[in-house]
Amino acid sequence: MAPPLLQLKDIALTFGGTPLFTGAELSVSTGERVSLVGRNGSGKSTLLKIAAGLVEPDRGSVFVQPGAIVRYLPQEPDFAGFASTLAYVEAGLKPTDDPYIARHLLEELGLTGAENPAQLSGGEARRVSLARVLAPSPDILLLDEPTNHLDLTTIEWLERDLDARRTALVIISHDRRFLSTLSRSTVWLDRGTTRRIERGFAHFEEWRDMLLAEEEREQHKLDRKVVAEEHWMRYGVTGRRKRNMRRVGELQALREARRTYRGAAGDATITAGSAAQSGVLVIEAKGIGKSFGGRHIVSDFSTRIQRGDRIGIVGPNGSGKTTLINLLTGVLPPDTGSVKLGSTLAVATLNQHRDSLDPQVTVADALTGGSGDTVMVNGAPKHVIGYMKDFLFSSEQARTPLGKLSGGERGRLMLAQALAKPSNLLVLDEPTNDLDMETLDVLEDMLGDYPGTVLLISHDRDFLDRLVSGVIVPEGDGHWSEYAGGYSDMLAQRGADLTRERRQQGPDKIAKAPASAAPRGAKRRMSFKDKHALETLPKTIAARQAEASVLQAKLADPDFYARDRAAFEKATDTLGELERKIAAAEEQWLELEILREEFAGE
Repeated sequence: MAPPLLQLKDIALTFGGTPLFTGAELSVSTGERVSLVGRNGSGKSTLLKIAAGLVEPDRGSVFVQPGAIVRYLPQEPDFAGFASTLAYVEAGLKPTDDPYIARHLLEELGLTGAENPAQLSGGEARRVSLARVLAPSPDILLLDEPTNHLDLTTIEWLERDLDARRTALVIISHDRRFLSTLSRSTVWLDRGTTRRIERGFAHFEEWRDMLLAEEEREQHKLDRKVVAEEHWMRYGVTGRRKRNMRRVGELQALREARRTYRGAAGDATITAGSAAQSGVLVIEAKGIGKSFGGRHIVSDFSTRIQRGDRIGIVGPNGSGKTTLINLLTGVLPPDTGSVKLGSTLAVATLNQHRDSLDPQVTVADALTGGSGDTVMVNGAPKHVIGYMKDFLFSSEQARTPLGKLSGGERGRLMLAQALAKPSNLLVLDEPTNDLDMETLDVLEDMLGDYPGTVLLISHDRDFLDRLVSGVIVPEGDGHWSEYAGGYSDMLAQRGADLTRERRQQGPDKIAKAPASAAPRGAKRRMSFKDKHALETLPKTIAARQAEASVLQAKLADPDFYARDRAAFEKATDTLGELERKIAAAEEQWLELEILREEFAGE
């Protein structure tokens, strides 16, 4: 097996009184792809910062192979001192890197490089940060929630880009589809220690549940043994003193083991307040349209939503998803067309703007409105501490200011606020952001059993596939289409995902012709060279992919490196060059195919 590029051993760290890590470990070798998972607050981000050299542990060792290039993607990048996004990305390059790669990656991600970092949206800041860590082609990438604030188009682009690289990956993400696609090993950070399985995230939940069940059985055995020894202590202390003292010592050790045992955190108890049943018709929109500043956001869209429907609205950032949902729920009047809302509707809304929370307000006051110590849930009062525990907050956090909460905790708090209200129509804007896997599962179950109707904006493909019965997507220039089924069903029916359109236009940009496009009346023709390339490139790509597969099979041999290091390095370099050629050929074919379709439509 290849020697590790990065290794953390016996890491211990304590913040306040409770140890965060008591013996955490992490090992990453060349080309490995590791998902780092755990509950919110378990210390995943801190462990990644220790690996990046940004946090010093109380105990343990951190080894990085000399010469290895490590890049770390933080959740909140620091743009201080940079006048433009291009300057920020270029600062992450190695001295030998071509500066052009920085501009190229920014353009791939829909940015120009001239943007002021201080004025970036959340999605733009995330894309700039990704460009900075991807540009130098590091040996190890440490990615902390890389898909946060990204739209589906950019997430799928990032998946393809990372999958084509030889870079070793350590990924923290709440996006289960993203982790399942990219990871080959999984490290579970739980109660201060780590456990590892040499399988991707797709197998994690089954493995975790098996370990927890075994742990529960062992704890039950321990409890029974303590009871038996205590019975002996009271009624059976006879025989030799030396033997008795040994058993007394063993009993004390058993009691200590039971006292210091840290059980796994329980699951959230998420319930939605239910109002009286709505009418069968919930929303009917006929030919609605909305424009801002001459730009069509929604154009001639019609739909009919009935009680019990679960409708997902997806699309690139800036395509108008929130505007559409506001039109459908009557928050925003349409410029054209009409919206009819059903009878006895009670709407509960969760928006994605967690920065709107007052950082000085405490958790208890945020839930009670600052008055009393009860929360009205389903029309009945419930003590705020009990309601907090339903959403995995401890009683000690009642007086914690919201500014001190983690992203996952803020997400759970906003869910608690929204779901306390009686409703028969839930409007959820990115409800899964920063939630851990266990809370996501509980939220899915709750929404699956919810007796009312759900309108959902989400970039989580797995969440959409498990939950929604229909998907609404933008088709450009304000036009929207509705498809039956989940996100994967939409892709199958549509015949193509949103990637082609977004790669042509850039993520988060509304569909419009590029400034360099030829005038509409100009006649253009594909050259013979272009036509020939369009026909021959698929064969070229297939041949190179076959060569790459042979090399990948050789490199997968765990003894190859030790047996012939020079041949291993040569094979690695050759594979890297092949993958670059394949990516370039695919890019060329995609551009030519888009060009062919444009000409065919003229």
